Amino acid sequence: MMCRKNPVSKKSLSIVAVFSVFGLLIFLLPMCRPGAESGSSDAGNFVLPKYVDYNYDIKPILSDKCFACHGPDNNTREAGLRLDTEEGAYKALAESPDKHAVVPGKPHISEAFLRITSDDESIKMPPTASNLPLSNFEIDLIERWIEQGAVYKPHWAFTAPKKPEVPQQEKIKWGNNEIDNFVLDKMSKVGFKPNPEADKNRLLRRVSLDLTGLPPDEKVMERFLNDDSPQAYEKLVDELLASPAFGEQMALHWMDVARYADSYGYQDDDIRTQWPWRDWVIHAFNENMPYNQFVTWQLAGDLLPNPNKEQILATAFNRNHKITEEGGVVEEEYRVAYGLDKTNTYAKGILGITMECAQCHDHKYDPFTQKNYYGMYAFFNNSLEKGLEGLVNSGPSKTPRLTVTQEDIKGILSFINQNADDGEVTVSVMGERDSIRPTFILDRGVYDAPTVRVYPQTPEAVLPFDSTKYASNRLGLAQWTFSDKNPLTSRVFVNQMWALIFGRGLVASVADFGNQGDLPSHPELLDWLAVDFQQNGWNIKRLIKQLVSTATYKQSSVIEKKHLEKDPDNIFLALAKRLRLPAQMIRDQVLATSGLLNRKIGGPSIKPYQPEGIWEVSSSGRGALAQYVQDHGQDLYRRGMYVFFKLTLPPPNMLIFDASNRDACEVQRQRTNTPLQALVMMNDPAILEASRIYSTNLMADQPNLKQNDYINKVFKRVLCREPTDKELELLGSYYQDELTRFTQNKKDAASFLNVGEAPQDNSLPKEKLAALMSVVHAIYNLEETLNKG
Repeated sequence: MMCRKNPVSKKSLSIVAVFSVFGLLIFLLPMCRPGAESGSSDAGNFVLPKYVDYNYDIKPILSDKCFACHGPDNNTREAGLRLDTEEGAYKALAESPDKHAVVPGKPHISEAFLRITSDDESIKMPPTASNLPLSNFEIDLIERWIEQGAVYKPHWAFTAPKKPEVPQQEKIKWGNNEIDNFVLDKMSKVGFKPNPEADKNRLLRRVSLDLTGLPPDEKVMERFLNDDSPQAYEKLVDELLASPAFGEQMALHWMDVARYADSYGYQDDDIRTQWPWRDWVIHAFNENMPYNQFVTWQLAGDLLPNPNKEQILATAFNRNHKITEEGGVVEEEYRVAYGLDKTNTYAKGILGITMECAQCHDHKYDPFTQKNYYGMYAFFNNSLEKGLEGLVNSGPSKTPRLTVTQEDIKGILSFINQNADDGEVTVSVMGERDSIRPTFILDRGVYDAPTVRVYPQTPEAVLPFDSTKYASNRLGLAQWTFSDKNPLTSRVFVNQMWALIFGRGLVASVADFGNQGDLPSHPELLDWLAVDFQQNGWNIKRLIKQLVSTATYKQSSVIEKKHLEKDPDNIFLALAKRLRLPAQMIRDQVLATSGLLNRKIGGPSIKPYQPEGIWEVSSSGRGALAQYVQDHGQDLYRRGMYVFFKLTLPPPNMLIFDASNRDACEVQRQRTNTPLQALVMMNDPAILEASRIYSTNLMADQPNLKQNDYINKVFKRVLCREPTDKELELLGSYYQDELTRFTQNKKDAASFLNVGEAPQDNSLPKEKLAALMSVVHAIYNLEETLNKG
């Protein structure tokens, strides 16, 4: 993101702006339409449902407005009243035994309803001071629910999914598989119709980016666009799923879940070598390892019978947390912190629940107690790892560690990309103590404040842990995780995959399936997918193919006024949503289309161009990472997932594009569109160098082409479609303006071309090359380039 002495021209900014106007209007239209308001406390146009459902209508209100004082947490419960359980709501009030908070069928004598409708500030609930007022619509919902019997139901996510009947639609013939039936059924009920199918060019780019993180190469593009057979799209999907880049694309998501980094974090933040685990994750996805095996090996590969080195390597998943090398720390404090991190990562990344909220007290919203939390922590509390193994420079791995030899790389670990002359590499993995370390509830979560002893357990509300069936260790936990009675595991993973493909999960709160999380937009579809995934062997590639083969996925992203007014978040999936590309994908797209991309799979992380002095400012001055030492040659052009990730200062360009900071488990990234992102795209040496190299290759390979032919080639390579006449005219005019500018000032041309380490071709006319480079750079900056749609 270095600022360049010779900035790109003002007209370049204008070009990008013109191409981006449509995207801007899309964002502004909903805010400009008459009568649009940002929220309302009144009933507005809401219509009361005929039947009020506890899970979908009532519990979200109670969870937001009432559970903090009348929910699962014993320590903060007021007046002994629980509203999160049927028993608590129905029983006589402690302060007034002749009254009840909820009387089924009788709101007029239900004390809770009387309090929420009272004008008396001394008894009104929620209290005015809480700033949690109920809207008229919410009050009406609660009244009707009580009238209809105040029926409580178990939390939807804590009951095992059952495969529902696939709905049939007679009026509209649309869809490619069962998923479309569910989508169309919901879409029709709210008055939408599916968008037409996207054209082949846009669909090709979309599915290639989703399955490989890369745009299609020219041979794939030509083959697909010229194939008019009904099987053309399926053949394309199969080809992309078989590509080694598929494993890289899937691994990028899992690295966020597993909080992967190349350094230890904390003050000194020295180097560590967890990258062989990353190589294994890529390998596992490419080999289509079933999800249950994939997770079991990572949780407890070392506890399998006679585990091999690959199974032990997989357990590095658990050791990706921060590790201290600071002098003067209390070893036990950090040993406990590592176990808490493992517990939170497992709960959030695999179960989709916020167990960390029960570390210091009972959960305020979900039925998870401190006992539940430390019972789950107990599974990870018997590790051989230490809180402090040594100070800075004490080694790139910590006990227990796995040593990967050249013999291993020639055999069972052949997927690890390690040069023969680099010798051995060590990885921090898991190992179990011979004796059981007792686990205690920690008062307020403090490491040296143990209270009551607990034993390995899971939340009863989710699924009790059967210690007669499962061993009370990490392997038993893994087996419990994949029990067919576990209500969360399959739902959570298919929802993560849905969010990756469609941009929004069927449960929008991808990391929270609890009471404070969002309700599923398509609950029957979510359950159908979850059960189908289990019944078909937890087959990940099959699941991904199902999703991208749907008519839902293949829809056009053209937005009409009705979509903006009635469903701006595309909850009902009546179109394909335009989505900002993830940080690493933006880098990869530029490198791939320019011809610079080094497609080497796996191996140690690399250090590309970065602003000077950033590491040094934040460094303690100790360890191998005290200074940033940039790599050179082909390592500069590797995929974004291999860029060195230092925890105290992650790659700045990627953070600006919403990459995870890997400080903790993250299952879905934010998507933003900010001026800083534009600054990166306009000034990043990697983007500018790629523009120069692409232009150089075009002119060197076909020196006699006209300017519009060059522009047409670039446009199609980057966006997988031909430019319109207007787009070509605008870019051609920009080329001529830049050519005039550089002809009049040859020093500007030389300065503009002087970027990056790739050698320059001095045989080409610098003015024409710089002008073409400006156009390529503008195309890389287009809103369409930075989005999939």
